[in-house]
Amino acid sequence: VQLQASGGGSVQAGGSLRLSCAASGRAVSSYGMGWFRQALGKEHVFVAGINWSGTSTLIEDSVKGQFTISRDNAKNTVYLQMNSLKPEDTAVYYCATRQGYSSSTNSRAYDYWGQGTQVTVSS
Repeated sequence: VQLQASGGGSVQAGGSLRLSCAASGRAVSSYGMGWFRQALGKEHVFVAGINWSGTSTLIEDSVKGQFTISRDNAKNTVYLQMNSLKPEDTAVYYCATRQGYSSSTNSRAYDYWGQGTQVTVSS
């Protein structure tokens, strides 16, 4: 499975971005998927996850109400809608998928990773 993340960029605080993660090589419609981020000099942290059908999501507490994860299995793509962005949301965002129906907050549970897309939020 290859994952291609896109949609990152530079925005001002309060702005929005939608990240996309397109899978190829194998259908991921039966796999859980997740988004993680890594700020400069900090650890890789969980942001959001979604189960295979899109009926169950996990959102990290600090971005609840701000970020939404969704997926379109017909397009083999998962999305991360990010609203009301803050400078502290600046990071490289990675998508990942795991060979299981559910998502996970644990990065070690994921089998395949995309290359990351940079999000920069200025104040």
